[in-house]
Amino acid sequence: MRTPAFFDAVPAIVVHDALAQALGAAADGVIEYRYSDAVKLTGHSCPTVAGAYLMTRTALARLYADGPPRRGDVRVELRRQLDEGVAGVIGSVAGLITGAANEGGFKGLADRFTRQGQLRFGVPMAGEIRFTRVDTGQSVELTHHPQAVRRPSALKSLFQEAMAPAADAATRRAFAEGWQDWVHAMLIEHADDPVLIELVA
Repeated sequence: MRTPAFFDAVPAIVVHDALAQALGAAADGVIEYRYSDAVKLTGHSCPTVAGAYLMTRTALARLYADGPPRRGDVRVELRRQLDEGVAGVIGSVAGLITGAANEGGFKGLADRFTRQGQLRFGVPMAGEIRFTRVDTGQSVELTHHPQAVRRPSALKSLFQEAMAPAADAATRRAFAEGWQDWVHAMLIEHADDPVLIELVA
């Protein structure tokens, strides 16, 4: 899979998954998630996928300042319904990294490791997404503002040209490169920008 070079520069999110350790999927239970994993899951790289990755990274760093995040022990809730806007995409990325799953998730093993029901939609809150440690009840609520990062000036016209049925390869490539330049700015230059990823009090 050939991806933009900057994907490799995005800091990884390292978690500990007790289920993976118990079943031998990861000898020490340590799993590393990279931005490219989120791209593989969703099939694309865009401001929404980038925002979901950054919100998850920010939340886990806040919730687990004392050690690696515990995958499977985090509840994820979104304000919007599953089929509303980009909520499903954001939930998918957050669920990948945290292990949180909806009704179709893993039901557990010997009364442990339950992931089912930890990913919920349509939950009233001030922010866009909430992450909660199941063991302590500590929560972090966030919202992302992709418009805070200025998109390339020619991107709108490139989009219209590239989406035309008769668009040639050069036009489509120019749009794709401009689009990823925008994502690059979010993930590399503005990854810790509180205007892009807002912590909601």
